[in-house]
Amino acid sequence: MHNIAPNTDKRADLVTIYGAPEGQDARILARRAREIMPQDRVLIHIALDDARLSALRDLLNFFAPDVKVITLPAWDCLPYDRVSPHGDVVAARVAALTQMMVWDQEKERYPRIILTSVNAALQRVMPRETLQNASFSAVVGGRIDLDQMTMFLAQNGYLRTDTVRETGDFAVRGGIVDIFPAGYDDPIRLDLFGDEVESIKTFDPLSQRTDAVLKSFALQPVTEFFLNDDSVAQFRRKYRDAFGVVQKDDPLYGAVSEGRRYNGMEHWLPLFYERMDSVFDYVPQAAVMFDHHARDSYTERMVQIRDFYDARQSLERAAMEREKKQGKGVLSGSIYHPLPVETLYIEKEEWQSLTAAGYDLSPFGAADGVDAPDEGARKGRDFVDIRALPDGDVFAELKKYIMVLHTAKKQVVIATYSEGSKTRLRGVMENASIKDVVEIKDARDLKKLKPHEVGLCVLALEHGFAAPDLVVLSEQDILGDRLARKAKKSRKSDNFLTEVSALDEGDLVVHIDHGIGRFLALETVNAAGTYYDCLKIEYAGGDRLYVPVVNLDVLSRFGSDEGTTQLDKLGGAGWQARKAKAKKNLMEIADKLLGIAAARQLRKSDQLQVSPELYNEFAARFPYSETEDQERSINSVLVRIRWITLYAVMSVLVRQRWLYARPMLRPCRGSRLRWLCQQHYWRANITIIFKNVLRVWAFALINSHAWSRQRMLRAPKKIWPMVQCKLLLVRMRSLQKISGFKIWVY
Repeated sequence: MHNIAPNTDKRADLVTIYGAPEGQDARILARRAREIMPQDRVLIHIALDDARLSALRDLLNFFAPDVKVITLPAWDCLPYDRVSPHGDVVAARVAALTQMMVWDQEKERYPRIILTSVNAALQRVMPRETLQNASFSAVVGGRIDLDQMTMFLAQNGYLRTDTVRETGDFAVRGGIVDIFPAGYDDPIRLDLFGDEVESIKTFDPLSQRTDAVLKSFALQPVTEFFLNDDSVAQFRRKYRDAFGVVQKDDPLYGAVSEGRRYNGMEHWLPLFYERMDSVFDYVPQAAVMFDHHARDSYTERMVQIRDFYDARQSLERAAMEREKKQGKGVLSGSIYHPLPVETLYIEKEEWQSLTAAGYDLSPFGAADGVDAPDEGARKGRDFVDIRALPDGDVFAELKKYIMVLHTAKKQVVIATYSEGSKTRLRGVMENASIKDVVEIKDARDLKKLKPHEVGLCVLALEHGFAAPDLVVLSEQDILGDRLARKAKKSRKSDNFLTEVSALDEGDLVVHIDHGIGRFLALETVNAAGTYYDCLKIEYAGGDRLYVPVVNLDVLSRFGSDEGTTQLDKLGGAGWQARKAKAKKNLMEIADKLLGIAAARQLRKSDQLQVSPELYNEFAARFPYSETEDQERSINSVLVRIRWITLYAVMSVLVRQRWLYARPMLRPCRGSRLRWLCQQHYWRANITIIFKNVLRVWAFALINSHAWSRQRMLRAPKKIWPMVQCKLLLVRMRSLQKISGFKIWVY
């Protein structure tokens, strides 16, 4: 790092690097990682939170594709909680720690960065020596001991299930072994002939169909503790030393003693090992850098942890006093015994010694008289002054600004949120006579830009920045605020339960085969000498059904119980009859829909020509991020719009919190619709008849996908995206002047 000098803070050993707004900070990290590479050192950057962690990872992938990045997340649960962190988070942590050890063993050297957050960095991790010995690998054509591999999986946190769907699951069906290892994007399937590995393939966890072919694979633990004999004995001894005599009804102690997992057992992680390490122990010579305010966040986090610890101790003392008065034993399994803070987290003195030589990044410029390094980057132009003008032309101003930057010999890059927004923005820029727009993927393409060209990329940057050699403008800087959301991996149904902790005693659930029942408790059942955690479900007549936790996907929520819901009879015909009736009704609806679709296919019309300029400008101002389903619907409409009928009618009725939209066959109601309608209660019956391209385009979007109705509104600011009647009419009437379509409201 050039020109690094101590700041004037009372902590003289700290250095602040100024002029590092979001985007430029990733470039600084990459340069620092390259500088310390000859010394065989790794850079650890401690972000403020998980959101910054994710943003920095994307920025580094764009600005520094040559730098290897490891992400170490924090547990997604509260300190001293009764629930475990999610399996994907734990698997990602173990995979990150494993990769750190791989870096240490590799002979090849390259720039390396470890991205972590304050919450993750101050949390102690499993010892390096223990993780180093926990591995299992196989190659095609090699031989493996199936019993040995099964034992390895069970002892290293993998759960045996019937169907592998999530990280940490495995299933054995004869000579077929399915495993979802930590650090893999997809599960893998081993085809064995005896003890020989015939093939290794990845497969889709939803369809279970195989995909890519692999030559080898390596297994690593998916938990931060092991349930082998040595670890169990270590836990039992240290648990007794810490909390005294153990009663028979202590569920945590009993589960670990039997080699079973227990929900929330990660919060007693130090009891499994003689000592705990920190992330700094895995890379002892690492350089450290901090986000702006990250050091202060450590203090706030430790105060929060202390509060949780004190609360647990108070509850423990109160429970023990209550049991003494009742004449019971001093200890009970219902009491939470918290471990001291220093066993799970890094205390202040140790934290300061580990991070004292770290650099702090600041997005602001250095104050006058402060002798500190300044990268010279500042927040970029946001065009808010132009958008505030009644006749302001943002893209004309953008064109002038780009010309000024090119005159100053600065590279210009425009960052968009998605591929769809990139395509639309490029069309609008071309209509505004902004030429020489080149699409780029990362910094390697950026180096190839000619002095007069403008780079266009997909990069989730909220605000741009202006550095001495580069200016990045974000889509939000140009078009204004938008409601962006991070895309998540979709599931088949949001209604299916994914966590036992999502249920409370007495909740109604629906079993896919047995119907409506009532959840009573979570119990451990001994079946054929093996212990299983099961949900106890009660049905009519007092019948009980035990559903293993691993088969939780067969249950879904019923909804709120108002006291009038009748439970189904276990093994009765009522539930099956209702399912059959529902299927019959669905088939009738499908038959009607097929008839409607066939009738539409037979109708002929003249080809319609959509103005690309009008469409791109109309779509570019949409303030929401489209989902994958919406993108598919939009693309489908644009393909089909050439043969859609010339005359189409759309009827929309907004009545309090109900919404009907033809050709929907049922009303749309629920929390999402309540959110949509809670800001506006204007009641109206609106029939809009379109007589030109815009009419057909909006009608087609509604018929193609329910949520694609957002696209016809294009309303700024945070309004409900489906039907905002007043703004819709204002927008339609303004477009009427240039497009000629008519509107009737009654």
